[in-house]
Amino acid sequence: MSSEDLRIRLLVVDDEQSIRKLCMTVGEALGFLCSEADSGESALGLLEEQPAHMILTDMVMPQMSGLEFLEKVKKLLPRTEVAVMTGHGSVETAVQAMKLGAYDYISKPFSPLEELRLFLRRMAEKIQLVEENQFLRDRVDSETQLHGIVGSSAKIQDVLRMISRLKDTRTPVLITGESGTGKELVARAIHFRGTFANRPFVAVDCGSLVPTLIESELFGYEKGAFTGALRSKTGLFQSANGGTIFLDEIGELPPEMQAKLLRVLQEKEVRPVGSNQKMKVDVRVIAATNRDLEAEYRAGIFRKDLYFRLNVVTVHLPALRERRSDVSMLVHWFLDRCAPGRYIQVTSGAMKALLHYDWPGNVRELENCIERAVALGDQQMIDVNDLPPTIASASSPTESSILSKIEAVSATDLEDIERATIQRVFEQVKGDKALAGKMLGISRATLYRKLKRYNIGLRAAASASQALQ
Repeated sequence: MSSEDLRIRLLVVDDEQSIRKLCMTVGEALGFLCSEADSGESALGLLEEQPAHMILTDMVMPQMSGLEFLEKVKKLLPRTEVAVMTGHGSVETAVQAMKLGAYDYISKPFSPLEELRLFLRRMAEKIQLVEENQFLRDRVDSETQLHGIVGSSAKIQDVLRMISRLKDTRTPVLITGESGTGKELVARAIHFRGTFANRPFVAVDCGSLVPTLIESELFGYEKGAFTGALRSKTGLFQSANGGTIFLDEIGELPPEMQAKLLRVLQEKEVRPVGSNQKMKVDVRVIAATNRDLEAEYRAGIFRKDLYFRLNVVTVHLPALRERRSDVSMLVHWFLDRCAPGRYIQVTSGAMKALLHYDWPGNVRELENCIERAVALGDQQMIDVNDLPPTIASASSPTESSILSKIEAVSATDLEDIERATIQRVFEQVKGDKALAGKMLGISRATLYRKLKRYNIGLRAAASASQALQ
């Protein structure tokens, strides 16, 4: 793999040699790797051997017209951008080319020549944006196999390692973190990844339970136990027998229910309301809270013995502002969920605003933001104006505020997010280029271009050139 494979490749197709040479001269001045073809047929032969990132083709050529060539290229290489040069054709023909998938058209002769240079540079910038979005989207694909837990930051990787260790145990787990950080996702991942995945998983929002009915909801009741109890009902603990019960916002339980829950955890049995009989239950308890339960038990608000019964293993979920390097992945994950089957790009300006915002509502707020942007945007691209005003205004913070908010491996723009992600993957695979390419889910040319761009493993790139072939 030579350094040429790291550059954007431009193919110029025209039956006039002078036009080809002029376009190639401008392209090479912009740093592109340029090649030429005097007909559509010969160009297709070149593309089969070496795909191009962008193509500049004449509309009127012998044998195969520019429109015919455009159609064939789009079938062969859907992601290659094709622009048409029109000197003989009408505007209507150029519009027809746009409908067939052309990037844009430019008129010959090029006057001034600066027009051609700017045209090619804009075309390359679009390719760059598409590749960066695809890079993040592909990266998400390799990260979202774990029940939607997305991220490559060090903090979220610690969470994933804890999930892997806990998935086959029956150990009680306490999940802590702010609201909206994804505590139930972690609980579900612990349960459904392990050997108990085929057993019941029952989620309970303790904060939403009516105080006078909490006991009957959790432990069940017998017919006639209270007014309105026309029949017996199985409690949630019994429904989760053999599996897992997830007690979300455990800190909301009133003191009397904390005592009864402690007895259930100690004795592994429940007594339905109105019954004299106790029933054995084999339930793994995963609890979650956005409160500081340690401070609350010290203050006498939460039972100390229940805290230590639940807190055998703690998994702490970081706030989104503490793992900003995961924002880009989450954005593309939510785009796929909100707009399945559509490819929506995110401009660098919008991404910077998303990275700078503090996200007090955490991942849940980000999801709502993306859903809003998809609903109100132009269906193809999300820009700063598509974001809520409070988030859009976060695109220009002071340098000191940025440095105080972003974790060490993060940065304030898309390039730094990519650099941190690629660097982390390379550290995980100990410099294995082939394995890194597979983990990142990117093409050979894209991988080596980014290696050179970010100076990651550059000296080893040439010796590993065959690794991804």
